Amino acid sequence: MLDVDVSCTRGTFRLEAALRAEPGRVTAIVGPSGAGKSTLLRVVAGLESPVRGHVTVDGAAWTDAASATWRDPEHRAVGWVPQDLALFPHLSVRDNVAFGVPGPREDRRVRAEALLERFAVGDLADRAVGTLSGGQRQRVALARALARDPRVLLLDEPLASLDPDTRARVRDELRESLVSLACVTLLVTHSPDEALRLGDDLLVLESGRVTQRGPVRSFADDTGAGWAAGFLRARPAER
Repeated sequence: MLDVDVSCTRGTFRLEAALRAEPGRVTAIVGPSGAGKSTLLRVVAGLESPVRGHVTVDGAAWTDAASATWRDPEHRAVGWVPQDLALFPHLSVRDNVAFGVPGPREDRRVRAEALLERFAVGDLADRAVGTLSGGQRQRVALARALARDPRVLLLDEPLASLDPDTRARVRDELRESLVSLACVTLLVTHSPDEALRLGDDLLVLESGRVTQRGPVRSFADDTGAGWAAGFLRARPAER
């Protein structure tokens, strides 16, 4: 269980957010641009320090401002897939996935190849990442994020760089991958379609505050006037 209740300031912006997320479920975090969605992910990852509050996983404190508890990012069991995927262009697909995994070189190689096979890109292990398609790059980035067995997986607009047709296909492939994971998953998206198709739960941030939350299905047919209702009504026709 991920339990977050924090206050964080960046310049004149202030984030006040709380959430609880369970393993095996995807929480889709949505809201207007500048609402604090990516900042919330950075707080969980240990890339931002809150002025108040805590981040705990299964009762263990990763951040606790009251007791000055702080676990550095490299010591948090977090997998991260940023918007640009952040793959290393000078490394092979295999070495991208193995990067940062502890243990002997041969063990890291075996771990990387097993994950690449899981995401159906095992035959690309020796390729340079610059030669991959958008969908292939996304699968490699997800494999790398899972290589250290994270307790929390953070996805920040992971499909944003894909063209519409590839994005629709990879979105469905990503959902198949996510349902098999035992970790907590937080997904930031500006796409109502992705929020509905990938998320189990929805959390709405507006101006640094949580304004709505609940199971995605409770919002799917919402005809009210809240931000989530307007957001989800904007989704395109099904592909």
